[in-house]
Amino acid sequence: METGGMIDEASNMKVILKNYVSVSPQETDMHLTAGTIKLKAPTGSNTLVVKNLFLSCDPYMLFKMMKLESHYTQSYTPGSPITGYGVAKVLDSAHPDFEKDDLVWGITGWEEYSVITETNHLFKIQHTDVPLSYYAGILGMPGMTAYVGFYELCCPKKGENVFVSAASGAVGQLVGQFAKLEGCYVVGSAGSNEKVDLLKNKFGFDEAFNYKEEPDFSATLKRLFPQGIDIYFDNVGGKMLDAVLLNMRVHGRIALCGMISQYNLEQPEGLRNLTTIVSKQVRMQGYLVFDYYHLYPNYLQMILPKIRQTQVLYVEDIADGLENAAAALVGIFSGRNIGKQVVAVDCL
Repeated sequence: METGGMIDEASNMKVILKNYVSVSPQETDMHLTAGTIKLKAPTGSNTLVVKNLFLSCDPYMLFKMMKLESHYTQSYTPGSPITGYGVAKVLDSAHPDFEKDDLVWGITGWEEYSVITETNHLFKIQHTDVPLSYYAGILGMPGMTAYVGFYELCCPKKGENVFVSAASGAVGQLVGQFAKLEGCYVVGSAGSNEKVDLLKNKFGFDEAFNYKEEPDFSATLKRLFPQGIDIYFDNVGGKMLDAVLLNMRVHGRIALCGMISQYNLEQPEGLRNLTTIVSKQVRMQGYLVFDYYHLYPNYLQMILPKIRQTQVLYVEDIADGLENAAAALVGIFSGRNIGKQVVAVDCL
């Protein structure tokens, strides 16, 4: 529908959650449906109407697909579009800090167009000489997650030994490169030989291994870290974390970023080697990145020159179109993606 030559309503394809999931999500738990949306932001509402360009597939979204009584993130509502981090262009704004045609990244809907009412963690994109999709990854939440966990929590020193699990993923590939830039010895684990090759030959890891081919994680780590591990950036939890504890050095640091090996288990695995934390005075800390978004300007100041000078590389796995969004999201829980999984809705 048009008013005075301006379109004020549009059809809107969206990805809907059918029902809550209990363990591993399937493509059939979501479906694509059509609707309509008004493209005018109500005056005085502080809302934005945006056209979504890229959507980020992230492990935390699994918890939003579950009916959980107490969790750091609110569950999705079955029958409504799922939400997540994304990159968008403002079509109309009733918010004083945003204008038409601004590019932004933050929480948006898995749909062609979204009405955004919560703008606390919505960031205006100022630098467009890099791929816009990067704001769903290296220049967005995953990049900040790597930066905070490695620099703020682990406080690296030159010459230290660093281990990164799920090292070819959205966060791990950055942590490994940050560690190399700091003069550390870096080892990564991943779930395929293709990913191991990526770690060693593209991201510059000193060593890497396919955890699916290693029957004894502790023995593997002992071989690769004969002097022990100073910093462990944990993305997987479970048996790998337990093996790492046996191989930590005195005063080692562990950043607990995620535990993706546990997300599809009905009964999560326990840890047996916790006494190492006491005997080796290891500091182990979990964190939520949105508590650190005040550091985002500092991160941009650090990372943008490194991207432009190709000192830090970033691999993306981009699925084309909302019709492939459900498969892309489900795929990250089986390790099907290579690099950061993104859905391209509209590339401008």
